[in-house]
Amino acid sequence: GLNTGGMGAVSPVPFCTPEFLSKVEERIVKPTLEGLKAEEIDYKGFIFLGLMNDGGNPYVIEYNVRMGDPETEAVMTRIEGDFVDLLGACADGRLNEVHYAQSDKTAVTVMMVSGGYPEAYEKGKVMNGLEGLKDVVAFHAGTSFNADNEVVTSGGRVIAVTAHGNTIEEARDLAYREVEKIHFEGANYRHDIGLDLMKLQ
Repeated sequence: GLNTGGMGAVSPVPFCTPEFLSKVEERIVKPTLEGLKAEEIDYKGFIFLGLMNDGGNPYVIEYNVRMGDPETEAVMTRIEGDFVDLLGACADGRLNEVHYAQSDKTAVTVMMVSGGYPEAYEKGKVMNGLEGLKDVVAFHAGTSFNADNEVVTSGGRVIAVTAHGNTIEEARDLAYREVEKIHFEGANYRHDIGLDLMKLQ
């Protein structure tokens, strides 16, 4: 089908076991770092690895020198502590001096998109229900204000709703409960985010 970009994300994923992570480190992360050293590239920032799990083996789909959307909205909300401190330490070359921790909770992100996305879509649709959101983080991806100071759509991927829970099911139920509060003409979203992963638990 058409490339819709990211319509949702789950973090962490059940197949990301210590064994799988070890393969990622040995087969992908270490060779990547060795390549940067060999090219004498003093890189500071994100290297986002888009990976595919094929029979328990990781394969690279893409590299990005930024965080990916909407994976970011799931992953970032699990970081505990001050993220700005981590960014500053990265820029200063002292990441080894700062504490990094992540929540044990599961995050589920559902992306709401404009009608017609990823093909032609209309902008400027008034959004309602945002003020009633509870227990989630809503990341505005493609929104703006109109002349009446109302929040309106201004992009294809409009808003990402992220919820946390003790399980994928718990986080998913909360995310979808809150997504259903948001209304705008042509609103669309996938209803199956996380279902495939719940089968692996």
